[in-house]
Amino acid sequence: MPDEKHLETVPVGPLGIICMESCHSLGDKVNKYIVNWRKHRTGLITHSVSYTGYQKDSYLIDAQVPRFGSGEAKGIINETIRGDDLYILVDVGNYSMTYSLCGFANHMSPDDHFQDLKRIIAAAGGKARRINVIMPFLYESRQHKRTRRESLDCAIALQELTAMGVENIITFDAHDPRVQNAIPLKGFETVQPGYQFIKGLLREVKDLKIDSRHMMVISPDEGGTSRAVYLANVLGLDMGMFYKRRDYATIVDGRNPIVAHEFLGSDVEGMDVIVIDDMISSGESVLEVARELKKRKVNRVFVAATFGLFTGGLDKFDKAYEEGLIDKILTTNLTYQTPELLSKPYYIDCDMSKYIALIIDTLNHDATMSDLLNPVNRIHRLVSRYKGEKEQ
Repeated sequence: MPDEKHLETVPVGPLGIICMESCHSLGDKVNKYIVNWRKHRTGLITHSVSYTGYQKDSYLIDAQVPRFGSGEAKGIINETIRGDDLYILVDVGNYSMTYSLCGFANHMSPDDHFQDLKRIIAAAGGKARRINVIMPFLYESRQHKRTRRESLDCAIALQELTAMGVENIITFDAHDPRVQNAIPLKGFETVQPGYQFIKGLLREVKDLKIDSRHMMVISPDEGGTSRAVYLANVLGLDMGMFYKRRDYATIVDGRNPIVAHEFLGSDVEGMDVIVIDDMISSGESVLEVARELKKRKVNRVFVAATFGLFTGGLDKFDKAYEEGLIDKILTTNLTYQTPELLSKPYYIDCDMSKYIALIIDTLNHDATMSDLLNPVNRIHRLVSRYKGEKEQ
């Protein structure tokens, strides 16, 4: 059961959850958690008008985005949502989905998923009490700043959503949280999955020594330093970082190529290291970091990233595992995971469904999210329990 102190407040409205087709499995898990919690809650004035529809067998609302043969689409909501506190879950990175385009199978891109999200919001027609979007992988989050004459896609997308009536946008580990400055008068939260990473690592690896003499947290680039600093402080470890030396005279595939990864930090020889980042895209950078760490004679390398995109396939990771460059890779189920990835011996899946359920349940009561956004106490309890089990 979750911490129920937020029940002191009345729900904003009856809870409704729309799971876009891109994240149905995640949405089903989220729904089951909330159904179970609310079914066993006592002491609520459930007969009050303020608690109408509070306890249900399911909070999922039937919605569809059918497509015409030309590839065009429309959003349809098949149930009433009038007065609901509506939460829409979407995974813009789910490339496994296809639709027919003039007889050809077309894989859905992030652009397609984002358009479908807007179609469902449009179908709501302003009848919901409040609309909240939970988009774990923030659409266009890597295009968050302008370095030359170019588009600011993430900022434009956020403004589009709020212009359509979205009140809150919840995302996970945004590439740069400052993008929220594009919508300063609306709710925007970027949530870190540090607790789930530690939980997954401690569950799978039973011989860790969590202290500054045996373990270190590493940021693979300067952009992720704050993420590594937070985790290192919570665990009582030292941190180090790599910075990328780039060739600014050359542009390859729209960016300056990396010449070398330079390390800043204390001696890592003999240590277990946690390399933490927001995403693994092709994997080139994180594997190069692992290679550099092995040159410095680290013991084991654990790579934790919120989003495992693996755009270049898994072969290079298989090879790195066989060579001993990496020991474990941890990513979440916040974006699409291939069956092949889930079967890998080095892969640890960090389930985020309970966390999302807690966020929805808390927001529906319009209660504070401070404890959820800063899980330091939960991490400390987790580590203390792990150390206690090792001593027994």
